[in-house]
Amino acid sequence: MGMSPTPPARRLRLGLPRRVFSQVLVMQLAIAAGVAVLATGLFLAPLSHQLDDQAMRRALAIAETTAQNPQIAHDLRNTPPTVEGPVQREAERIRLATNAEYIVVMDRHGTRWSHTDPKQIGNHVSTDPQQALAGHEVMQIDTGTLGRSARGKVPLYDDHHRIIGAVSVGIAYDSVRARLIDAIPGLLAYAGGALAVGALAAWLISRRVQRQTRDLAFSDIAALLAEREAMLHGIREGVVALDRDGRVRLLNDEARRLLGIGDEAVGLSLDEALGEGRTTDVLAGRVTGTDLLTVRGQRVLVANRMPTDDGGAVATLRDRTELEQLGRELDSTRGLIDALRAQDHEHANRMHTLLGLLELEMYDDAVEFVGEVVGDHRATAEQVTEKIQDPLIAALLVGKATVAAERGVALWVSDRTRLPDRLVDPRGLVTVVGNLVDNALDAVAATPHARVEVELRAEGRTAVLRVRDTGPGIPADQRDLIFTEGWSTKQPPAHGKRGIGLSLVRRLAERQGGRAAVGEAPGGGAEFTVVLPEALAEPDLAPVNQPSMDPSTTDAAPAGPEPSLAAAVETAGEESR
Repeated sequence: MGMSPTPPARRLRLGLPRRVFSQVLVMQLAIAAGVAVLATGLFLAPLSHQLDDQAMRRALAIAETTAQNPQIAHDLRNTPPTVEGPVQREAERIRLATNAEYIVVMDRHGTRWSHTDPKQIGNHVSTDPQQALAGHEVMQIDTGTLGRSARGKVPLYDDHHRIIGAVSVGIAYDSVRARLIDAIPGLLAYAGGALAVGALAAWLISRRVQRQTRDLAFSDIAALLAEREAMLHGIREGVVALDRDGRVRLLNDEARRLLGIGDEAVGLSLDEALGEGRTTDVLAGRVTGTDLLTVRGQRVLVANRMPTDDGGAVATLRDRTELEQLGRELDSTRGLIDALRAQDHEHANRMHTLLGLLELEMYDDAVEFVGEVVGDHRATAEQVTEKIQDPLIAALLVGKATVAAERGVALWVSDRTRLPDRLVDPRGLVTVVGNLVDNALDAVAATPHARVEVELRAEGRTAVLRVRDTGPGIPADQRDLIFTEGWSTKQPPAHGKRGIGLSLVRRLAERQGGRAAVGEAPGGGAEFTVVLPEALAEPDLAPVNQPSMDPSTTDAAPAGPEPSLAAAVETAGEESR
């Protein structure tokens, strides 16, 4: 069900839609670039904060080290704030050793005793020193006389642990910004490398998408999907698509109808969706072959299964119910034709005999001869109708007896047979009896002294059917297989396949809660047994003949005479096929 790609001419008429390959590539490149830029920004933001924190902590550490120097506290109490004072000299020494921007030592009034710019000594500090003079450590980014800097402030204690001033240390903010700027090229290099790898991966993925989509545009794919949906739901053949795990992933309308399932089966395994049986085995690939016959409900299906490249499979189903019925009717018609041909020869012989008796003026012998011929057939019909009161079943057995006689097979109705006219579904029982008798006649066709015996009796509301033959019988290891769809020991006819009749027999029995089995007959051969519970109605609920209705009018037509035996035979023969 593949579709050919849209030709270039069509693409031009549609306005040159971009291919899936190019669109996927552009989208992936945009995503990769966006992710690289976002990651770079998210990395730079905490890096800037981290560098600020490191600078402030470094300034605080220098301030704490300076405040721990007892000489500075002693000189702050005993010397004036001068450019050449001991406090200024010690503070400058520490500043140069630590590469700080400034180190300011102040008294409790906020007056500077040291500064990088000597002119600021003796002046009040430019920022508020109250927190540090109150005994608190301070870290901040602030702007003073030397510009913006990372600052650390700590109180200055004397020998008696009394606050006599504070120490403020600044780290130039330009150095912090320089470190951040120095880190950007390396970060951008990593981001560029990641972007290049992402672009390469995007190109490889896009190339794979291009091969898988056969270089189609999105509009082409949408059109193909629409065409596929229209085709799947429009064809009169069931389509079931399976994934590599054997789960149902697609069902068209015909498959839903033939299998009797709905959308709830999608996503389930075949065993969960259909249950156990030959249909499941065929669709799952456990039974291999082409044009495999299977029965689903009352439908005869032909299934084919084809694996797909992704490990799944696509199975197709065709409804063969009507064709199978026509084939069975053709087989039955051929059998009847053969029987009629043989009967025609026999009839000609009888007529010649009768003609000879009349020409010889042996009139009494002629009458006796005609009476014997007619009496044999009448005796057979009376024997059947005495034991089987249902007209369809009786007519079927009379007809089968005639066909059996022409084949040289003795068809007997057992003395134990008793079947009242109370069948709930006589047509279903006609199908069961007809299939079993036909199989028995085929089985004994090539055997001497061929005989088929039918026993059909009622046990309460249960109908029990037994068909025995003197054929070769069924091997013990094949007695369960013969009820499987598609299994047969006979050569298939020219118009189709065998292996449906016994499967339908079992399904009809199981549908009524009964069973069908096969064993060995007492005198050799096969014995088929079918038990149908609830096959007969209660005596007071037995069906009565209703006047027939003319479809061309709403008035009830008067009841006509009962159908003849020939008409009943014809109806029963059609039902048995």
